[in-house]
Amino acid sequence: MTVVRNSCHYGIAGYYATMATKAGLIGMTGTNARPSIAPTFGVENMLGTNPLTVGFPTDEEFPFVLDCATSITQRGKIEYYARMGMDTPAGMVVGRDGKAHTDSVAILDELNTAQAALAPLGGIGEDLAGYKGYGYATVVEVLSAALQQGNFLRALSGIGENGEKVPYHLGHWFIAIDPEAFMGLESFKKTCGDILRDLRGSQKAPGCDRIYTAGEKEYLTWCERKVTGVKINPAVQKEMMAVRDELGLTQYKFPFED
Repeated sequence: MTVVRNSCHYGIAGYYATMATKAGLIGMTGTNARPSIAPTFGVENMLGTNPLTVGFPTDEEFPFVLDCATSITQRGKIEYYARMGMDTPAGMVVGRDGKAHTDSVAILDELNTAQAALAPLGGIGEDLAGYKGYGYATVVEVLSAALQQGNFLRALSGIGENGEKVPYHLGHWFIAIDPEAFMGLESFKKTCGDILRDLRGSQKAPGCDRIYTAGEKEYLTWCERKVTGVKINPAVQKEMMAVRDELGLTQYKFPFED
């Protein structure tokens, strides 16, 4: 295990876990982040979206990689809703008034001004077990700050004492476990693969064609996109063209403009 403090950027959590799986290791990692999540029964931005990420090597063509935030959603998802003119589903964001906020454009501003916060995984309050996401986010926060004696919670806001922008000083943690030290790598990969295949082969809900395990959709998407390229929605296309035009790169034409 190793830890990091005073970082400015973490990147994709699953990337680090996948590095471990490629080496035949179990990978676990997480990071704290600028305050975005309110604790259960609270309304103030306190915790970051704090991903708790685990990767397992398997005997299949792709590893098991669970890479998800401990918030019910991420800021980027709300940015997507805003671009597409969609409301944010109720239960994902809580305002200072204690109520669910759904106006995606307004939420982005409210998150920046601490007038709203993301709900922890599970949602607002206790009925849908939001306390579980709150608890896991706290686990990541402690591992991202206590071992390395780094910054945490409000100290990660990126705003200094006089309102000036300052580096975030994030903390990360990384764990690699060698299955060879237990029952051996190949036996681990086989058992892990058996578990995943059993899950995918279990009875499906009415109207559902397939059950996935973590990392499978990403693998299938990669198989497709390495041939066809990455899809870009119309809202992002417009933003890219606007940046090009602003920079005067009029000689360049995007493929999606055909």
